Amino acid sequence: MIANPSAEVDLTIKNNLKNKLDQSDKAFHRWYRFVLSFPPHLVRRYIHEFKLSKDDLILDPFCGTGTTLVEAKIQNINSIGIEANPFAHFATSVKCDWNISGTELLELAKKIYNSVTMQILSNGITDEPSKQNVKVPQLAQLTPEQDKLLLKNSISPLPLHKCLKLIEEINKYNKTPYYKYLSLAVANAAVHQFSNLKFGPEVGVGKIKDDFPVISCWLDQIEKIVTDLEQSLSITTTAQAEVFLNDSRNVIDYLNGRKVSAVITSPPYPNEKDYTRTTRLESVLLGFINDKSDLRKFKKTLLRSNTRGVYIGDADDHYVKDFLEIQRIAEEIESQRIRLGKTSGFEKLYHKVAKLYFGGIAKHLMELQPILKPNAHLAYVVGDQASYLRVMIRTGNLIAGIARSLGYELVRSDLFRTRFSTATKTDLNEEVVILRWPGKK
Repeated sequence: MIANPSAEVDLTIKNNLKNKLDQSDKAFHRWYRFVLSFPPHLVRRYIHEFKLSKDDLILDPFCGTGTTLVEAKIQNINSIGIEANPFAHFATSVKCDWNISGTELLELAKKIYNSVTMQILSNGITDEPSKQNVKVPQLAQLTPEQDKLLLKNSISPLPLHKCLKLIEEINKYNKTPYYKYLSLAVANAAVHQFSNLKFGPEVGVGKIKDDFPVISCWLDQIEKIVTDLEQSLSITTTAQAEVFLNDSRNVIDYLNGRKVSAVITSPPYPNEKDYTRTTRLESVLLGFINDKSDLRKFKKTLLRSNTRGVYIGDADDHYVKDFLEIQRIAEEIESQRIRLGKTSGFEKLYHKVAKLYFGGIAKHLMELQPILKPNAHLAYVVGDQASYLRVMIRTGNLIAGIARSLGYELVRSDLFRTRFSTATKTDLNEEVVILRWPGKK
């Protein structure tokens, strides 16, 4: 059952459940979802509050894996997403396209399942774990360049072999409309089932799975997609969801003169989380990133939110050179570094990345102004941070201050949930900063 678009939003959800998918929300979203994605019910809350309808256009300039766009489509509202991560862009584009026969997709998937099962069996490997599988000497592998991009032990040799053979078969259908669904199902099954990855919330390596039923897990994911495609036939929507692979600090070119009624989004937070690591395995498996040059090119299109994404020539910090509170925080971070004797190259960049982050946000908010309708509302899901030597960064307050200095009005900030910081032993707030654009005076 897909959530009723006209249903009231429950604002009394427990803190530890606020980021989880409700059973009625799983359709389309479950095809692939960032572990840290904000939930559909939050999007619905602001669609209702902003009184958006089929005549409006919603923008998500940091669209991730498409929560805002999927919800907008369900509620028959046109939407546009901007996403710099090639894999996340791909996932969103698939999740927003329901114009395919689920029956035909499943028939093809079963054909692929049978073919790959027979192929690996001819080499003495079964999809179901078996003691005989470990005796096979020749296993398919990633290239050395690809392997260097992954966390060590992200995926074990046997599951990787099965996965690569599955992808090889799927690639035979890359000219068909089914290809992208078949591929996205591989990514979802890999991350959440047959890899060794764990999320807590940082990505890391958990229990090692020496063997796993890869192909059947993939088919299970396909069956979920097919179920949702069948349910989509009961949704009355003509809304279009478009997603562009681009830097969130450059959105004007993709609007083609259209005006935005509302922005509902969640930018990266200013911390030491390398967001490219979150999708690294699936990006490599499906060929979105093949070597370090691909990764570097991708990182340069991101809002600067961690020191591993800072490059010579970055200059967004000049947008906040007169913003005293941001300058004060940067100085405090640098003073703390010197006081603690921290001397690594990354640590020396902590104060710089704090200014680059908020400068990038300022640039982004300036870029939005020409495309916003007067009285457009904006909802930014952001979180306080203390990653840089325990110096507190009240992200929502600072973004609100930047927005006001640029002519936006602060409506309010809604507490979304709290997260306990092991570094500071305090609760950090995640909140939704609500802004209004009154229009150029």
